[in-house]
Amino acid sequence: MMQVGPHSLEVLEAGPGDAPCVLLIHGINPVSPNAPFVAELARTRHVVAPSAPGFGASPRPEDFDTTYDLVNLFLDVLDALPDRTVSVIGFSFGGWIAAELAVAGHPKLGRLVLVDAVGVKLGARDERDFLHFFNTNPVTLNRAAWHDPANRPAGIWGVGWQATIDETMSDAEMITLARNWDSLCLSAWRPHMFNPQLKHWLRRIKVPTLMLWGESDKVVPVSYGRRYADLIPGAVFEMIPEAGHHPELERPSEFVARVERFLA
Repeated sequence: MMQVGPHSLEVLEAGPGDAPCVLLIHGINPVSPNAPFVAELARTRHVVAPSAPGFGASPRPEDFDTTYDLVNLFLDVLDALPDRTVSVIGFSFGGWIAAELAVAGHPKLGRLVLVDAVGVKLGARDERDFLHFFNTNPVTLNRAAWHDPANRPAGIWGVGWQATIDETMSDAEMITLARNWDSLCLSAWRPHMFNPQLKHWLRRIKVPTLMLWGESDKVVPVSYGRRYADLIPGAVFEMIPEAGHHPELERPSEFVARVERFLA
């Protein structure tokens, strides 16, 4: 656990403490300590991956229920880290929080990686930019999230639902998954997974930015990612083949190689 202001957060740490620091901002579910990409990234980086309040084992105060709270929490996390420079990687929903963090600005923020991120409204009012996370059948959502759903590991990975569908999840895991989704609903149900004003302020992002996308992502399509990248000054857009909404899980070595090249 780590203490950030009044909040006690579950945190995953890996890698040498004196290595360059990378802060991971998770998506629907916190970063798993068993995820191969964590171990690969930790060979050269000090990886810090907190679970936001209400996610994983982190307590959530009753009045902590907006993306505004999450953005300010992660500003506090940056304050609490001893490193002078921190690279930030945000996944899916966490990519939205990371983008807001970069817009707000922080003297420690060095580089930004957004992975299959949500957070902005790009289409017309009556057009859906990406799948509805809450109103899509879990079977459909799971199938859309993976290039090959058959290769998905057991447990709470990615969108998290397949283990429930296959009835392989323990009661404790099911409670954790439900808690994660409840917390996501509080912050992102309406508007659905975006801030209506964020696209107007992405121009304020001053740090080098990499937009990394799974080529087979059917949850948040590549076309959305490219348009998102166009709104961030100097952002580089790259795709990882044979990967869906979670390239860090489906293609961990390729993912880490792209990230390392960018951070270096």
